[in-house]
Amino acid sequence: MKTLLAGKRIVITGAARGLGRSFASAVSSAGARVVMCDILEQELYDSAATLRAQGAEVETHLIDLASPESIRTVFAAIGEHGAIDGLVNNAALATGVGGKTMMEYDIELWDRVMQVNVRGTWLVSQAAVPLLAKTAHGKIVNIASDTALWGAPRLMAYVASKGAVISMTRSMARELGVHGICVNAIAPGLTRVEATEYVPAERHQLYEQGRALAGVQQPEDVTGSVLYLLSPLADFVTGQLLPVNGGFIFN
Repeated sequence: MKTLLAGKRIVITGAARGLGRSFASAVSSAGARVVMCDILEQELYDSAATLRAQGAEVETHLIDLASPESIRTVFAAIGEHGAIDGLVNNAALATGVGGKTMMEYDIELWDRVMQVNVRGTWLVSQAAVPLLAKTAHGKIVNIASDTALWGAPRLMAYVASKGAVISMTRSMARELGVHGICVNAIAPGLTRVEATEYVPAERHQLYEQGRALAGVQQPEDVTGSVLYLLSPLADFVTGQLLPVNGGFIFN
């Protein structure tokens, strides 16, 4: 495992905490240089410092997925240090976007979720393509959600945004194959991280009791799938969606 991504340079958005932090740790443990991007400044620097203390090679960049200029500036800086081998589109607006029915949602919140989760994922991928195309087998892994597969209620903007990410993954795979870039998505189930602390207890209970593998899903349960899709083991896998939820949803 320590050499699975040896010599690779992997960009991860939303890397300061939660799933993104776990992805960064796993990628670095697999031998890659990790480029951690997030809007949460102190958490980003703290997480990067922890990885560096463990011997990891880490770059950090503050990024705002709602700002096209921020995305362009960050990837210009990343490109100054050469090509990248992989991108994990993990950053998304999740906290505080649930609880309202479709009749109660306001336009401002809807637009904000789409701006970050959908447009931001597209613009980050667009900015990364020239850097990924410089390598023989570039990889993009989009982090979707299994909420888009079962239609979680009182979460419509988030569900719609993650459904869009799944659809974009397939379209991107068709377009980017000519550059040797594989594009896949994973759909995690409800995972115990900072961003899901607001989720009602009954929703957690629904997942934990409804999984074929009953129990709590931790970030470490998701990292193996990301490592696989970033690695040479997945050089002929593209346009696919992999639910990682302990069997709450079968695909």
